[in-house]
Formats: sequence, structure tokens, C-alpha cells
Amino acid sequence: MSACNGDDPRLSHIKNKIRVVPDFPKPGIMFQDITTLLLDPKAFKDTVDLFVERYKNMNISVVAGIEARGFIFGPPIALAIGAKFIPLRKPRKLPGEVISEEYVLEYGSDRLEMHVGAVELGERALVVDDLVATGGTLCAAINLLERAGAEVVECACVIELPDLKGRDRLKGKPLYILMEAH
Repeated sequence: MSACNGDDPRLSHIKNKIRVVPDFPKPGIMFQDITTLLLDPKAFKDTVDLFVERYKNMNISVVAGIEARGFIFGPPIALAIGAKFIPLRKPRKLPGEVISEEYVLEYGSDRLEMHVGAVELGERALVVDDLVATGGTLCAAINLLERAGAEVVECACVIELPDLKGRDRLKGKPLYILMEAH
């Protein structure tokens, strides 16, 4: 599901604030840079508000943000809907006991980690990141949360790169996006 088909005027303002950087971090990549969105308080607030409006009545108890840009959008969404925020971090960033999930990227592999005990059995979780490309990171987040006993209700991203078909890898979990990049 996507908000990009709606008539909400906030969406065009948000889209206009995302800078596309050609050939970054390597030739052929059209990098979707959200840092320019963050420089505009109205666009940033509108982005968070669109997610909050969607999730405020869905009984979400956990918002899990994927490092690093999921940390930008996840906490304000969690606070607004009355949920706890759980950071899903890269390896060796969390102190204490963690569980981890390895995943494959376009150019190698990586791992997400979460504190043991961060999620309780049956909690309803939302996974947040800035962008979905191949879906590997979101898939790892879903697996990690489900292994810990959470029910992943949906994944939410600002941007989707539909040509990379990441949505197809999400184990049937719904994906809500604000806009598609082309």
C-alpha cells in the first residue's frame, strides 16, 4: 500500500524535498537523500504525521527502527502513537545480550541486532526505515522481531525503489510507503 496515490498535498512537498544524488555511492546508483527533507521542518513533520495518522489506531506497541535512518522517523512515530521504540542496530553497537539476524545486500552481507527482552511475546510491531530497495534489511528486521515473539503488523518507509522488487521479499507483510522513486 502506498500514500503516493493520494491527493494529500503534503506528499508533493515531501517529494520535492528529497534530493537525488547521481552515482552515489557508486556509478549507476541514484541515491535518494533524505537529509534535505530533514532540513525542512514542515516537510519532516508532515512525513512523521502521515505515518502517525496511519498507525495511531492500529494498536501498535513496538516501533522498531532500522539503523540509521529508521532512527530518525521511528522515535517520533513511537512517541505519537504511545509505543516503545526499539533500535535495530548494526553489529557490536548494542551493549548487553543481543539476538541477531544476518542478511544479504546487493554488495555483500550484514547483520541486525536487537537487545534480548526488548520485545515481549505477542507485541504488535511496526518496522520503520527510510527506503526499501531489495528488501533484505526489512526482511532481517521482520525475522528478528518474529523470532523474539512479536507480530510484525507492517513495514513503513518513506521511499520505495519499485524496480528492485523489495516488496516481494517481505514474507507477505504489508509495506506502506509515502512515495516511489524512479
